[in-house]
Amino acid sequence: MKRLILIIALLVGTLGTARANEPLVADLSKHLVAITTGFAGTDVLLFGAVDGEGEVVVVVRGPAKAEIVRRKDRKAGIWINTGSAEVESAPSFYRVASTKPLAEIAPVAVLDRHQIGLDHLDLSIDTKDNGADGTAYRDALIRLKQKKGLYGDVVQQIGFMSHRLFRTEIHFPANVPVGTYLVEVYLIQGGDVISAQTTPLVISKIGIGADLFDFAHQQAAAYGLIAIMLAAASGWLAAAAFKK
Repeated sequence: MKRLILIIALLVGTLGTARANEPLVADLSKHLVAITTGFAGTDVLLFGAVDGEGEVVVVVRGPAKAEIVRRKDRKAGIWINTGSAEVESAPSFYRVASTKPLAEIAPVAVLDRHQIGLDHLDLSIDTKDNGADGTAYRDALIRLKQKKGLYGDVVQQIGFMSHRLFRTEIHFPANVPVGTYLVEVYLIQGGDVISAQTTPLVISKIGIGADLFDFAHQQAAAYGLIAIMLAAASGWLAAAAFKK
């Protein structure tokens, strides 16, 4: 009940600063997710209000990055790489939530235009494989992301708390990539997007984990050398302990 009261209070404050004719207003319970040493994942609450009829769709996209997908075949009893493809600008994280199934909310053309839903993601795929086409690699990338918990395998439900107020929770797993995320909220009426809002969400490492992460990426050679020295020292200490 306390949480519900807080949500309503935040909505009232947000609506008070919005334009009177704005059909859609939405916000997040927090705009920064801090990853510490003991980070095990977290949920971020998205809440908002609509003015009038329509369905609400939320799309969460992580920072885009190039991905390499490899295909393996078994030859002479050994699994070897036989082909690969580079996927340009693939979202590192992707989640969709809606008040109804996407097929009931908007036609394919609208879903394609706004890239709402995994089937409508516009992925540029450069294949280097005569045995598989871009579709096979696209499906493989999505399966790998879903296995890691970075792509949603279902469309989450958005719940209406009243005729106007809505809410949903976005789950970020422990292995969520860092960077600036875009949370897109659409109000769809009669199959067309009549209002949209984009809110940034920053996911960042802090503390000693952030220092190690930055050092590993900015001073890769020194980090590798230190790692080798630590591994050698650990082996030497283990060998000395067993001799005793």
